[in-house]
Amino acid sequence: MRVVIAEDSTLFREGLASLLAAAGHEVVGRAADAPALADVAGSTDPDIAIIDIRMPPDLTDDGARAARALRAANPRVGILLLSQHIETRHSVELVATGGFGYLLKDRVLEVDEFLDALSRVAAGGSALDPEVVARLLGRTHREDPLARLTPREREVLAMMAEGRTNAGIARRLWLQLRTVEAHVGSIMSKLGLPSDDENHRRVQAVLTFLAHDGVGQDDP
Repeated sequence: MRVVIAEDSTLFREGLASLLAAAGHEVVGRAADAPALADVAGSTDPDIAIIDIRMPPDLTDDGARAARALRAANPRVGILLLSQHIETRHSVELVATGGFGYLLKDRVLEVDEFLDALSRVAAGGSALDPEVVARLLGRTHREDPLARLTPREREVLAMMAEGRTNAGIARRLWLQLRTVEAHVGSIMSKLGLPSDDENHRRVQAVLTFLAHDGVGQDDP
């Protein structure tokens, strides 16, 4: 896998590069700020870009804005955003396009989970940090569509938002695959999603999950 890393911390950037190289991936470019990312990605043709949300020059959401520009220029490249804190403003727009992940930086220390998320994103799937998912799930109110779901259905939807397949959810929750499939069907029905395209329905379910109560606001 060809990877570009956009991260202003030299220590974190080089540590991540070493981890990826040890796992057999090729780090084809590095960028220390958002403007440099476009040049590096344009000259190296990566499979995936790992991007810190808060980067120079402004140290606000420069990395996320650069990620959107990169996706517009190259829809094929996977985007994996990293952040020190939970910030959900940019997730909805990018997750809808596929090949998108958003993890807290501490998740990199869980090497196997991190590499699994990287592979899912590079293959066109999604990977959302469990802490982000839990924070969003805890914000539902009575009027939200998610309030119609049972606790188990909300747990299944949270794992869908992390990018896990039905089989992966079944393994995590120690459930039969057919039980998970039944929960997914119930989730789709309660959220009023059409049944024409299964992949599209899963994306729409995740978008519904992300879009309710608090998305668009950065958490301190």
